[in-house]
Amino acid sequence: MLPDDVLLKISDFYVDEEEASLHVLRFQTVQKWITLSHVCRRWRSVVFQSPRRLNLRLVCRPTTPARDTLDIWPPLPLIIYNLYNKPGEVDNILAALERNDRVCRIILSLASLEFEYVKAAMNKPFPELTHLDLSVNDNKPGPILPDSFLGRPATRLQYLSLRNVPFPGIPKLLLSATHLVQLYLLDIPSSGYIPPEAMATSLSALTSLEELNLLFLSPRPRPALESQHPPPLTRSILPGLTNIVFKGASEYLEVILARIDAPRLDDLDITFFNEIVFDTPQLFQLISRTSTLRAPEKGRIAFSDDAVLVKFPLQPYDYRGLRVGIRCTALGWQLSAAEQVCTSSLPSVSTLEDLYILEFLGRRPRREDDVESTLWLELLRPFVAVKNLYISKKIAPRIAPALEELVGARTTEVLPTLENLFLERLQLSELGPLEEGIEMFVAARQLISHPVAVSRSWNPEHTLNRLAWYNTD
Repeated sequence: MLPDDVLLKISDFYVDEEEASLHVLRFQTVQKWITLSHVCRRWRSVVFQSPRRLNLRLVCRPTTPARDTLDIWPPLPLIIYNLYNKPGEVDNILAALERNDRVCRIILSLASLEFEYVKAAMNKPFPELTHLDLSVNDNKPGPILPDSFLGRPATRLQYLSLRNVPFPGIPKLLLSATHLVQLYLLDIPSSGYIPPEAMATSLSALTSLEELNLLFLSPRPRPALESQHPPPLTRSILPGLTNIVFKGASEYLEVILARIDAPRLDDLDITFFNEIVFDTPQLFQLISRTSTLRAPEKGRIAFSDDAVLVKFPLQPYDYRGLRVGIRCTALGWQLSAAEQVCTSSLPSVSTLEDLYILEFLGRRPRREDDVESTLWLELLRPFVAVKNLYISKKIAPRIAPALEELVGARTTEVLPTLENLFLERLQLSELGPLEEGIEMFVAARQLISHPVAVSRSWNPEHTLNRLAWYNTD
């Protein structure tokens, strides 16, 4: 007969270890141990004598009769899970939440009415909770979570995700969640607005944090710059933070970046709402201090129906890197916003050698897309080191008149180091004035012995991964 330690080693091969990513959950993995416990009485005894070694957990779903079945099993950690709820299935979830001293994970997507019941059931401590993922899945914000939500403290919490769940008091919870690794506050409604100073203070305490997502549904209310306190002389260092995703007002982000530093940051994804003026010195300083973000070789500017995007991936086909998007519709406004962001926020543009100017797939031409050439020139002005400029076929007819103005004393006023101009493949019928404008630009550069080679056969499909380069969300 095999000894118990050999049976445990066999169990190790059968029962997979915890997934590396905190938000991934495979139930066929989590509850494989149940199959082992049914082999025979001895297997059952071995399994239940080593619950931590085998990472034993019970999963409670809306269809699990928790009040009737949980007492049958040993007091194992509980995972409460519901992503595809049906009306009336919240009762079993509430029954499982009554065992708050055993709950280690909560993953719930509920309608706002059902969320009211869950909220009331969670106004108490959950001392074993490591993973909390709550979302309201209808079109209206969920009920506001009170300061008493989860009780205090939340010292074991490692993963926290709230979507469309207003929780203005979350900074108080975060101050106790010192082991938090991933924080996702998504689709924050106005009723869940968190003052930036309070958010910055709580983030400063999260020294284990690796990923931060902070996404507001609207820019209001904006923090008043005149009411802000001067930034501290020293920033709190978050040594493990590698990813920040932010959507909101630039003033809000500035308050946070004035108080934290992330030396290992390699993925910064920012979306600003439409603003008249972008003044972001703290963002500029953060990028300047971060070696992985401050000196990319390639970048692109892309226009969609409702946004303009500036992106510098770490690699051509990489989702990581530096990305700043501005939500606005008119092309003139997009050009102005992109120019301001490039000038005030992105030190990278002064060293960039390869620049792509593109339109997002499906962009529709509009009357207001006819803008002054000056706006295009102002957009290109900060890119003083660009050697290779790539222009898509829908953008080329709009940018050519601007390049045509770079003659005489203005020849090297913009793109002074340009060597190669790549145009997406165009039909002969599409050339016309575009060809004349490009020829005048090239001829002017030739006169000052600064030739620019033109290629009319560039195909974006062959050089760019469209999924990576056109991603806007």
